[in-house]
Amino acid sequence: MSRDPRPTRTPRDRVLISAVLLGDQQPEHEGVCAEVRGLVHAANGEVVGEPIVQRRDRPDPATLMGKGKVAEVAAEIQAHRPDAVVVDNDLTPAQGRNLEKAWGCRVIDRSELILDIFARRAQTRQARLQVELAQNEYLAPRLRRMWTHLERTEGAIGTRGPGETQLETDRRLLRKRITDLKRELAEIEARKQREVVSRSEQFTIGLVGYTNAGKSTLLNRLTGAQEFAADMLFATLDTRTRQWRLSDGRKVLLSDTVGFLGRLPHHLVASFHATLEETLNADLLLHVVDASHPDAPDQMAAVDEVLESLAHSTRTGVLVMNKVDLVSDPLDLQLLVAGRPERVVYLSARTGEGLERLDGLVRELLDARSALLSILLPLADGRLAAMVRASSVVLEEEVLGHSELRMRVRMDEGALGNLARTAAGHLRYEVLEPPREPLLSDG
Repeated sequence: MSRDPRPTRTPRDRVLISAVLLGDQQPEHEGVCAEVRGLVHAANGEVVGEPIVQRRDRPDPATLMGKGKVAEVAAEIQAHRPDAVVVDNDLTPAQGRNLEKAWGCRVIDRSELILDIFARRAQTRQARLQVELAQNEYLAPRLRRMWTHLERTEGAIGTRGPGETQLETDRRLLRKRITDLKRELAEIEARKQREVVSRSEQFTIGLVGYTNAGKSTLLNRLTGAQEFAADMLFATLDTRTRQWRLSDGRKVLLSDTVGFLGRLPHHLVASFHATLEETLNADLLLHVVDASHPDAPDQMAAVDEVLESLAHSTRTGVLVMNKVDLVSDPLDLQLLVAGRPERVVYLSARTGEGLERLDGLVRELLDARSALLSILLPLADGRLAAMVRASSVVLEEEVLGHSELRMRVRMDEGALGNLARTAAGHLRYEVLEPPREPLLSDG
């Protein structure tokens, strides 16, 4: 009698965690190595044992940590028999080789772990190519570490030369692949840029923030989308743009993209630069913060650092303090925003609390960047009148005679430009008041 078939699962890697706190670096409030535990979970790994942490003023050039700590980790490896050791620091190629020799176990540093998560989550071709490029640039200086198995046969008959030859061949192939990836990504990014330009006539809002701050949940709540959202680091990698209808009927575009993280691998930031640019070039940025997280100040600082590195530090317009339903002391919220220059909105994307305040603030900002217009259009052209109502705030309507409709509206310049092209000469307008503030894309 045959047994019922059972689906098989890829076994989860058992991982031991180690880290070195350098200088004045502080551990997370949620516990030692709390964030890297989340990263291991996101990579479908299982943490074994307790994290082994050392504080040092400066890293050891050979092994990052001291000899005693290396021996302590080796003892834990013997006790738990993990598949790999994750070091919550960036290792030099030499440090990685030396630790693998000392421990007899696969060693994964912080950058390699994050790149693995990105490789698992990438859905679109652009994201997959960006991850592959970052992985190859990370791998390039570490190829020799991949060839350490040849050292055991060094000097044996028939083994002189080919190992080094193969290593050089691999390096040449890797350099060629990096060049090909950059060229293909440049073509995709050029197409993406044209798409962004085509949307420039609509007011655009970008969501930025630390990973797992609730950006995707907020996008779904505001737009009615059904995008994947989970209590997990890097649940979103690809930029998603959806239409958000404000309470006054106007429509804006809301974009969500990959979350930021402290000590992000620079190869990854460089590879995803175009994806981040798509969101950061919005007219307004909403910096979403998990207000309930004990490390929220550090997370906000990490986002500020990434924004500054991309030369967009002045574009954040609104600070969105999310998950306020999980904050027990309101004073904690005041301390978080003390000294921040942005406007602040408190809300919960999960429960819907405070969303009307965000809607009102966006309408206020949109009004400030919109002109007050008097528009004349043919009374019989109902489609054009509907377009005006959908892209502006109508303050007054008046029928003139039997052939014209006059509307007094507040409209931003992008919507006006789109309307003028669509009307093809059937639209006349007068600017009664110019915008009080220019669009950020103009600034």
